[in-house]
Amino acid sequence: MKLIVGLGNPGEKYAGNRHNIGFMAVDELARGYAFGPWKKRFQGLVAEGQIGIEKCILLKPMTYMNESGRSAGEAMRFYKLSAGDVIAVHDELDLKPGTVRVKTGGGNAGHNGLKSLSAHLGNEYVRVRLGIGHPGDKALVANYVLQDFAKADRQWLEPFLEAIARGMSRLVEGGEAAFLSEAARGRAQSAAAAKMNGAAAPVTSKIAAPAPKIEAVPDAEKKAAAMAAAASHPLHAKPSGPIPVFAAREASGGGAVSRAVMLPEPERPAPVSAEPAPKIERTPAPAWQEMKVQEPQPAPAPVIQPAPQPAETVTREAAPAAPAPEKQAAPAQKKKGGFFSRLFGSRNPSGSGH
Repeated sequence: MKLIVGLGNPGEKYAGNRHNIGFMAVDELARGYAFGPWKKRFQGLVAEGQIGIEKCILLKPMTYMNESGRSAGEAMRFYKLSAGDVIAVHDELDLKPGTVRVKTGGGNAGHNGLKSLSAHLGNEYVRVRLGIGHPGDKALVANYVLQDFAKADRQWLEPFLEAIARGMSRLVEGGEAAFLSEAARGRAQSAAAAKMNGAAAPVTSKIAAPAPKIEAVPDAEKKAAAMAAAASHPLHAKPSGPIPVFAAREASGGGAVSRAVMLPEPERPAPVSAEPAPKIERTPAPAWQEMKVQEPQPAPAPVIQPAPQPAETVTREAAPAAPAPEKQAAPAQKKKGGFFSRLFGSRNPSGSGH
């Protein structure tokens, strides 16, 4: 972004003064490049637009010439620009009328507007010096710069301002030499400059283009004969199928397809004669070839059943064991003996008989 500051004094009283040629140049920029409307900002008038590839802010300080730096400094800080992004357009007594020079930094040569800019911006801003001539006596300078341009000055002033506007697209890009060259052309406008300034573009000679060649429509009978000939020889007809294309990879590798190789068109067979081809009988295949070999069937995959889940173990407390019942001794039974037992048992144990 560039901030272009035109130096001058506000009001109709000073509008045509030689000291206001900076205002005049900025007005021509706003008109030629179709800037937006002027708005009151930063103690001055501001217009925004585009010059070449650069967005530009035009500023006309309304603080009078001696305080121009207050307005320009406020605008520069608002847009966060440096002094090198500021272009000051002002009048120059030491240059002949219609002469332009560009410089960065340097002295102020007693110009009150430049003194104020240097106090608020620093000294490294670009200065576009527009020559208005010198009255010849230093005592006449104050009255000379505050006088309007004479009617005779219009012969060089208007084309001079137009040339400054044309060349500004070069200057905002840093091309000082191109700017000076364009500004020196005066009214010799190029087509682009004429369009920029609202004038009609110069007429350029055009080379007549040759008339397009129109092919004659073929006769209907010739067209029908050609279609019949193509139908009688279908093998000679141009194949309508796609031509095979294979992607080839370069030897360096990398996996990327680098080029496509189109195979040559295959040779077409010779035309077939109208005679039918002889019938060729085929011998039957031997029986062993007709036998069908039963291929082994793959074994079925084993069915894997899920393992049984362990039953939930329930821990129970053991019941107290019941006391075993006491066994009572059975009464002794008399043993039954045999014949001899009964015989001798009836005897007295003492050995006596009954």
